[in-house]
Parts: sequence; C-alpha cells; structure tokens
Amino acid sequence: MLRRQALKLGSVLLSALTLGGWSLSRHKGSEPLLLSARDDGDGKHYAVGFRLDGTQVFSTQVAQRCHAIVHHPKQPVALFVARRPGTESYLIDLRDGRLLQTVASQPNRHFYGHAVVHKEGEWLYATENDTTDPGRGVLGVYRFEGERLMHTGELSTHGIGPHEVAWLPDGETLVVANGGIRTEAESRVEMNLDAMQPSLVLMQRDGTLLSKETLAQQMNSVRHLAVGSDGTIAVCQQFMGDATETAELLAIKRPGQPFQAFPVPEQQLQAMAQYTASVAIHSELRLVALTAPRANRLFVWDLDSGAVRLDAPMPDCAGVGAVEDGFVVTSGQGRCRFYDCRKPEPLAQPMNLPSGFWDNHLHLV
Repeated sequence: MLRRQALKLGSVLLSALTLGGWSLSRHKGSEPLLLSARDDGDGKHYAVGFRLDGTQVFSTQVAQRCHAIVHHPKQPVALFVARRPGTESYLIDLRDGRLLQTVASQPNRHFYGHAVVHKEGEWLYATENDTTDPGRGVLGVYRFEGERLMHTGELSTHGIGPHEVAWLPDGETLVVANGGIRTEAESRVEMNLDAMQPSLVLMQRDGTLLSKETLAQQMNSVRHLAVGSDGTIAVCQQFMGDATETAELLAIKRPGQPFQAFPVPEQQLQAMAQYTASVAIHSELRLVALTAPRANRLFVWDLDSGAVRLDAPMPDCAGVGAVEDGFVVTSGQGRCRFYDCRKPEPLAQPMNLPSGFWDNHLHLV
C-alpha cells in the first residue's frame, strides 16, 4: 500500500512547480531527486539524495552540518550550504554524489545556511556574517567557473544576521530576511537580544537598497521566506522574548503593501512555542503553509482570506514545500508526509522515505 502511495505521489510531484523554499523540476524518464542534509545516529553529517520511493542515490559524508540546498539551473550540481556558523559548504555532483568542491567561507566570515543562484546560472549569492563587526550581514558573491565556485566579492544585506535569501519573480530583485541577531564567529550565542534589529529587505542584484521594513515586536527574528508567483512574500519568525509573550510568527508582504503580520488566530500563535522552521506558498491553490517543530504542528491557511485550512499534529515537522496538489513536509523524528490540499480538508499521506534525522530544509530537482 505504501509503495503504491509513493508511486502515486511521485507522479504528482513530477509535474510540480517551483514554489516557496522548495524547487521541483521535470526530468524526463525519472522521478525527482530529493536533496537534504541529514545526520545519522552517531551525529555524523551527510549530504543525501533520495528518489521518492525511498531509493538512495547518494549519501556523501561532510565535515560540517548543512542547512539549505540550492541547485544550478543548467548543470547537475547543487550547493549544500553550511548551517550557521559553519565555514564550509559543499558542491555535490547530483549524478553520483561526488564532492566536487568544499567551498570555504572567506576570512572573518561564516555562512548563515542559505543561498540563491541567478537564473542564468553564473552567479551565486550566500548569506554570511562579518565577524569583525558581529552580525553585519553580507551576501557573499560567487561565480561558477565550470563545476567550481569562485568568490568574487560581497554585498551588504543592509541589516544584521541575514538568514534566508530569495528572488522576486523578476529573477533580479533579492529578498533578504535579516534575523537581527549579532553572533560571533564559531558561536550561536546571541549577543544583542535587548537591541535586536530584524528586518525584511528588498535589494537589487548590485546591492542597491530598495526597501527595508520591520515588524512591531523588536525581538521577533525574521528568518525564512516564501515567494509566490504574484510577488507575495510570506515570512516566518522565531521569537526571542519572554516565554509568556505571544508573538506574531507569520508575516506577509503583498505587492504594493507594507510588511505586516498575517492574521493568525491567537490560539494558534500560542501553540507555536514561539518558533517556526519553514514556510511555503502555493500560488495556484492560494495557500500558505508553516511548520512549528517545537510545537509539533503543521498549519495551512488560505493566503487571501486567512481562513484556517489545516492545524495538524506532526512530530518535529521541519521543511515544507508546495507541489502540484498540496504540500510535502519533512520531519526530524517521524515520517515525511504529503498533504493533498485540493479539497477544503487536506488529506495526509505518508511518504516511503527514511524516517527522522532530516534537517529543516529539503530541495527537489
């Protein structure tokens, strides 16, 4: 039964779109390759690739834990980006898992876990920390030379502690989630919780600042992004304030409108345990999904009305991404699931993939 479900899901995913924090493209004669960072029971780190029926394509051990993955639009390679405050990211051949290059951060810099590749495939931009001025955000600029990345410079993110970076639909405007938290090299200890400066920035590819907006709660760290086909930006937060305070953990910026909180019911905000992991927009179904792993909850809302479509338990739910008929969700402790959202009440189906040990993000190509 599970195998039939996995094969059916594979057929669904083959025709999916690139949305939110996930990417899925059609490859003739094969089902998608699922990429993620995983650990094993001994705490060793791996860059892995699986087919949706659970077949392992590669599992490449790497020295540092990775976070998000970004693939090249024209070559069969992907960069597994180091989790903050990692100093090594890994360029992997997707055909066999060969480690093509260990990309080291520049002196006095470390990675923040995310990157994007320009649509033409020549340039890559990675969020990084300037440790000489802890927390000053930069985008490391890298150029592809064949199957290698060369560092060519950097751009300011116009903020502190950048986390995720994404493209607007024009493919030229960058969106940056500045978490607002200062950290030193080789540390995840927050230095400025009493003076955080989180922000959402739009900037041109040459570094020109277009806009910089903030939310009402100063200690609400802006972390992860999803961008809809119409340019709507959904942003999820991690709150660093008092444990008794209710934080607005999902925000939205619609085209031509200010950055503001999404109308999440108070009960759901309180249930999130002040922490979210990933967000995704389904442009065709007009839905937004959010994972709250500390609360073991997955949420789906109508993107336009704010109506609740799903509030479901899921152990340590982590990555979420939009596919043709709904969302796929990974778990750090349990089974990965597909949620069919074509009807008013989403239907969950287990995926035939290894359980647990998945990092917060997953990428399909």
